[in-house]
Amino acid sequence: MDEGIEQRIKRVQAGEIQEYAYIVQTYQKQLFVYCWRLLGSRQEAEDAVQDVLVKAFEKICLYRPSVSFSSWLYKMAYHHCLNSIRRRKLQRRLSLGLLVKDAAADSAAQMVDRQLFSEPLSKALDQLTVEERNVLVLRIFEERPFAEIGEIMNKSPEAVKKKYGRTKTKLKKLMDQIKEEAQCVNYQALSKTKA
Repeated sequence: MDEGIEQRIKRVQAGEIQEYAYIVQTYQKQLFVYCWRLLGSRQEAEDAVQDVLVKAFEKICLYRPSVSFSSWLYKMAYHHCLNSIRRRKLQRRLSLGLLVKDAAADSAAQMVDRQLFSEPLSKALDQLTVEERNVLVLRIFEERPFAEIGEIMNKSPEAVKKKYGRTKTKLKKLMDQIKEEAQCVNYQALSKTKA
């Protein structure tokens, strides 16, 4: 843990609010990547990070170093993203279940997402639950230990390890299925061009 962060947090808690700028600079980018991977939208991730950092500032007096500051922030970000996803699902239901795909809105976020992930991986991640995606993102991309993931998700490290193992297996099956479907589509397209 960065001792400088802990000292700066103490100063912010003591009223030296200008020190919070360093905390924002330290965590803003990694929180953005985390939120983007959970939400799947650049704009939503940018909004989420801003909301989480404001909320963290407002609640910084409640932070105690019994957990790492990054765990505290990630937990806040996880719950914020979870609420955003729930709101999004509710809005979809309220719009009479009509899903209109806007290619222009999709393209920028989807293109960058495809660069970060292979196509089968990206599609498979979309089929996981938020909790499953969160476990994978925290463990693989953020390289967080199981104990810290447990703190973030309010689960024991053993439960997180089991969830991680099951999710990896599920992800592999989904990716295999997506690859098979893509090969089938490619084969059918080739058959039509030869005919």
